[in-house]
Amino acid sequence: MKNRVYNFSSGPAVMPEPVLEKAAKEMLNYAGSGMSVMEMSHRSAVYDSIIKEAEKLLRELMNIPDEYAVLFLQGGASLQFAMLPMNLACGSGKVDIVHTGMWSGRALAELKKLAKPHVVASSEDKTFTYIPELTADMFDPEADYVHVCWNNTIYGTKYSELPPCETPLVADMSSCILSEPVDVKRFGCIFAGAQKNLGPAGLTIVIIRRDLTGKAEGLPTMLDYVTHIKNASLYNTPPTYAIYMCKLVLEWLKDSGGVEAMAEINRRKAKAFYDFLDASNMFRATVRGRDRSIMNIPFVTGDDALNAKFIAEADAAGFVNLKGHRSVGGMRASIYNAMPEEGVLKLIEFMEAFEKKEAR
Repeated sequence: MKNRVYNFSSGPAVMPEPVLEKAAKEMLNYAGSGMSVMEMSHRSAVYDSIIKEAEKLLRELMNIPDEYAVLFLQGGASLQFAMLPMNLACGSGKVDIVHTGMWSGRALAELKKLAKPHVVASSEDKTFTYIPELTADMFDPEADYVHVCWNNTIYGTKYSELPPCETPLVADMSSCILSEPVDVKRFGCIFAGAQKNLGPAGLTIVIIRRDLTGKAEGLPTMLDYVTHIKNASLYNTPPTYAIYMCKLVLEWLKDSGGVEAMAEINRRKAKAFYDFLDASNMFRATVRGRDRSIMNIPFVTGDDALNAKFIAEADAAGFVNLKGHRSVGGMRASIYNAMPEEGVLKLIEFMEAFEKKEAR
């Protein structure tokens, strides 16, 4: 579509154009209902089919077993930092956490209020530019769960493996869910804010093993996973339109070949970008080795003025939201599922031209 920019925002992020086009066509009259999804009751039969289809598609794409509940909630991943210890840290009260960036840091801050956290390992010593080496004996067998941020949006790192762990593993996958296959059965809970790879802001997906819930007592109704499991995410009015948009994204992903096919594209996009950065005399990636994210790629020139000039010229050329997070500076290209391969290749072309121009 004309006048569309290449949006490298970390979130809210780029959406698949076919999804936006379909939503536009259905805006005034969804499936012959005579109304928009925005207008319809979440108790209606029409909307019930939407939320059920969204869950069915997510289960199919991620191969989610029946022993896991799929919840469509609100409050972002940030609310889960509190809901998780409130619901799960009710045995020993101990929680292990690996600190790899801002979002694990925020989870840790909530854990300090609600549980007894233990930082198993941290990469703060090198500005979170790597994932710490972990061994099974580092984890407390008495811990109620282990918390990790699977992909670090700001710092551009991701887990490639974890040692065997008997303790339930809880993973924040906000910026990498559905980017490549994961074995859901390995996790006690997976959660993700939707605004990066699943749809618009306002929706949070929680995939949780049913047997982990229902053990806490006296929780506020809305903060108890059991409430939402028993009511199929319809205890109160859910983020109806965001769930509908998520359904459209999941349909698009299925039509695109599923998670395995998308992973091939994502790895190709990331390889092309990292290969350019590694060969460049001006730009360099801030993360090296196997810890590199395939979703979020931070990079710098080493010169703040040159960084600013690049960002401004890229923006003018239609490559927008490349400015790095305020806590680290530099640049960052978020290349989620909906970022077409063409967008990454064109950005590389622009960067090559910028480098040649500035080298004169």
